[in-house]
Amino acid sequence: MADAAVRPAQPEDVAEIARIHLATWRTAYAELLPPAVFESFDAAEAEQAWADAVEHAHVFLATEGAWVVGFVVAGSAPDQEVAGADGSMPADFETTALVSTLLVEPRWGRRGHGGRLIATAAHALRDQGASRAVAWVPEADRATKSFYERVGWAADGTVRTLDAGGRPLREIRMTGGLALLLRP
Repeated sequence: MADAAVRPAQPEDVAEIARIHLATWRTAYAELLPPAVFESFDAAEAEQAWADAVEHAHVFLATEGAWVVGFVVAGSAPDQEVAGADGSMPADFETTALVSTLLVEPRWGRRGHGGRLIATAAHALRDQGASRAVAWVPEADRATKSFYERVGWAADGTVRTLDAGGRPLREIRMTGGLALLLRP
């Protein structure tokens, strides 16, 4: 494997982030999302959304050699992302962060990029005072659920159902600590 690293995203990376987003969803979520979701993907809108994320959140890119192969977005968690199913707030809600997206292109998978991304995001979140984080994962996405379990996170019993292009998409909330270490 060529040199693998993680670095902060820059404004000039936005188009590549949007490309990875769509390419990864098309591959990983082809069974979960209807074709209309992919057909309605607007590259200009996606790039604007990712530009906002790069400016306002922690966005890190995984690289292998000269290639950008994945990314993670993490930051403060809005109350609705950490509230219990009954709307109650956990005692640590003020120090709970959100990993809103973690994607590695499938062709670059199983090479440690996801682990490096989550560990780097965890470090940045700890530096801003977070003690734990949450991430929403499609219930049928066993690979992502398994990834979070391998880094010590677990489903906390909270679920939500989204409208994914007219098809319900059930997600589970994973949560875990931020004491993740980079392994050589």
